[in-house]
Amino acid sequence: MYTLGINAVFHDSAACLIQDGQLLAAAEDERFTQIKHGKRPIPFSTYELPYHAISFCLKQAGIMLKDIDHMAYSFDPYVLLNEDERQQAWANIPFHQTTTHLAMNEPWKYLFLSSIINAPRQLVDGYPHHLQASFIGSSMQDWQWHYVNHHLAHAASAFLPSPFERAAVLTMDGRGEQVSTSYYVANENNLTLVQEVGLPHSLGLLYEEVTDYLGFLRSSDEYKVMALASYGEPLFAHEFRQMIQVNPNGTYTIDTLRLEERFGPRRLRNAPFTAHHFNIARSLQVALEEIVLELLSWFYDHTKEDNLCLAGGIFLNCVLNGKIRDKSSFKHIWVQPAAGDSGTALGAAMLTDVQQRHVTQKVYTMDHVYLGPTFTDQAIQQVLDRNKIRYTKMSDIAEETAMLLAQDKIIGWFQGHMEYGPRALGSRSILASPLHAEMQPRLNEVKDREDFRPVAPVVTEEDAKNWFVGADQSPFMLFVYDVNPEKAHLIPAVKHIDGTARIQTVNRQQHPLYYRLIKAFEQKTGVPVLVNTSFNTLGKPIVCSPRDAIACFWTSPFDALVMGSYLIEKDSQHKMETDVTLKDKLVNA
Repeated sequence: MYTLGINAVFHDSAACLIQDGQLLAAAEDERFTQIKHGKRPIPFSTYELPYHAISFCLKQAGIMLKDIDHMAYSFDPYVLLNEDERQQAWANIPFHQTTTHLAMNEPWKYLFLSSIINAPRQLVDGYPHHLQASFIGSSMQDWQWHYVNHHLAHAASAFLPSPFERAAVLTMDGRGEQVSTSYYVANENNLTLVQEVGLPHSLGLLYEEVTDYLGFLRSSDEYKVMALASYGEPLFAHEFRQMIQVNPNGTYTIDTLRLEERFGPRRLRNAPFTAHHFNIARSLQVALEEIVLELLSWFYDHTKEDNLCLAGGIFLNCVLNGKIRDKSSFKHIWVQPAAGDSGTALGAAMLTDVQQRHVTQKVYTMDHVYLGPTFTDQAIQQVLDRNKIRYTKMSDIAEETAMLLAQDKIIGWFQGHMEYGPRALGSRSILASPLHAEMQPRLNEVKDREDFRPVAPVVTEEDAKNWFVGADQSPFMLFVYDVNPEKAHLIPAVKHIDGTARIQTVNRQQHPLYYRLIKAFEQKTGVPVLVNTSFNTLGKPIVCSPRDAIACFWTSPFDALVMGSYLIEKDSQHKMETDVTLKDKLVNA
């Protein structure tokens, strides 16, 4: 039985494919379109289905859309309609949008809901022509369609692929259909709702609003606010705490924000940062940590579960996750690596799969996220030859790349299956040596991003505890750890201003070549740690195809690109051609 999961609501549209409980493929649509978070300019941004990601999943399984048995869409539009509205086949849609940001109580909600209700028709009729081979010949009668509650999809994505047989599950994001926070208890394949927090009260929307107030893009740049927070003091934590009232039953309310009244004028985009901005970010972070820990204290007392599963965009905040690990009463924490909305495609599909097959026991544990497209050496060579790019075929990829890294070269690293979720974890990464503090600003310059942004380390699993205090398995880069003070001088590039690092651990089974590369670097330097940052530049998604990688490489000051077995370096002859000219000459492949 094939089950296709789809997220196409709000942002981060994605698809995943499951066959009888086994996850075959998963990817965000942004990787194929190279439009970050799938956010096209209005009106083209309206809930477009992830056709490219769906097509990839189908190709990975060797099937067509008409072979799918169940479709699982991670949002239930009917929750937002009253009984009369559910019966009628039409709605009055206004000609003018009344506010800047769509809210569920606006008249434009009918356009939003109509798009979702008509998703089955769009899937059959709206696909891009060049993807016809995957979609042609399909009809809505080929499968059974399921709308899955958004937060239930988050919860399923957190628990069903986790290593636990039972757990408490907390989901927290900006918004679902009507709620922002949900508590579940889970046992085997069953999830039971315990409590929820209704809109407009939302810690996710609060964080989003502060992101916008600080001059960043909402629903996109929240991670920048987290990084900014390390530079400030929590001088306004009390003001944020005053906005949020925690109730004895695990719910909370948030007062009307009015941030400008509380903190002064908003920061204009690209304006300089001041201590005031740092302090606001730090205050928000501290308040968020305190509130979530308070809510989790209630949740633990209510459930007495040892295990906790987390999903929703809030839990991409690795500093918060570290606080939960260290200060909550739960003994074991598992965070869905695609904790944002892209992960709801996985949750909707997994939940539908177990329900339709009437399975009670768990059969799948998510120990890696290498679920996207991969390209053979032959396919990579064809792209290089077609675009007249000189290359060297490497005989020992790990050894030769480690030599370049030991020489402080910045390497684009394109290997194996692309990662699912927002983190580059060694398949579509930019790698560098952590040995010199200058590497962090160098990488920020290469990626054209803000100076305050840290870069993250990858370390072999067996060595993690020696380099990072209390470090355990952390394959998805979702927790921070303190850098071991005795080792900090050896890896200054990955130590953030607060002394922490957001680490990725890797073992031989998860990514053999990536693991061998780190070990080869250790043989040359004595350090089993590399800098790992995502293979992209400011405002662009992580690269997906060889063409994406080449375009990014030649329009950025990397030193070398290692793609499959091939090494491409920027020698003097190549530098004679301008980056823009070469990028324009690339042929689609």
